[in-house]
Parts: sequence; C-alpha cells; structure tokens
Amino acid sequence: MDLAIAESLSERMRTAFRGYPTGVAVITAAGPVGLTASSVASVSVAPPVLSFSVMGTGSGKALLAAESFVVHLLGPRQVGVARDFARSGGPRFTDEQGWSVLASGEPVLPDAVAALRCTPLHLLAVGDSTLVVAAVTDVFHGPADGPLVHHARTFVTSALTDRV
Repeated sequence: MDLAIAESLSERMRTAFRGYPTGVAVITAAGPVGLTASSVASVSVAPPVLSFSVMGTGSGKALLAAESFVVHLLGPRQVGVARDFARSGGPRFTDEQGWSVLASGEPVLPDAVAALRCTPLHLLAVGDSTLVVAAVTDVFHGPADGPLVHHARTFVTSALTDRV
C-alpha cells in the first residue's frame, strides 16, 4: 500500500475512534509503573479473560515485561488519575491519588470501580502496538460509581440519563 494512502487511512481510523466512546482504565504493575488505557475489553467470563493494547512507550514496555498487572476500571472519582497516567511525566502513585499495594507487589487503587489482577496469556505485536490477552486471577470491587468515558479526546463524567 502506498505510504500516503496508508497515512490517510490511519488518520481516518484515528478520527473514527475519537468519535467512539470507550471506558477508561489505568493498568499498573510492580515497579511501580502504569498507564491509562481505553482499549480494555472483556474476552471471556469462563475462564475470566480480558484484553487491551499498549504502545511501545516506556510504561508500555514495562507492563509487557511484567509477570502480573492490575487493570483498574475507573469512575468519575478517578478522572484526575486517568489524566495523570495518560500523559508522560504526569504524577503517578501519589498519596493524594489513594494507592495501596497488593501482597503480590502491584499498586492497586481501592476506590476504582473494580480492579482486576491479571497474568498475561498472549502478547501479539500489531504495528506500533501490542495486544495483550490476560487471565483474570482476582477481582476487587470498589465503591459503586458512574461512568468515566473517553470520547473525542477528553474524559466525560456526566451520568447517562437516557437508557434504552
């Protein structure tokens, strides 16, 4: 495929997904290391498996090398944490953010809607990203909260008022 066509297609895909709302998660591992992700998806509930993708950044590479990690499903209370972990050099693992550490060494955010401890099953390099398929080994439920959604390059915390 011609480079100009590929770049145009990539930009059009990027624009399409900016208009597609997704949930927001922060993924952490011992180190500590972490990043914000909007690509988390449930793959299977029996056995419990999820997936997400990461880019080859410093935090991404560290997560890919980890033996285990925690996927935090965030609500509106964590919009600041989502922003901090989404940008390079943002504050991470501060006392104000409310982090604890599991006995296994991973940072955990007890106020997240849910925190899922995982171990990697498959890593698949795709372009400049890696798709991670992971077994869920434990689930911690936090306080009930509303949605935190990433849409059009911003975090949205307003309640969903129209349910179909």
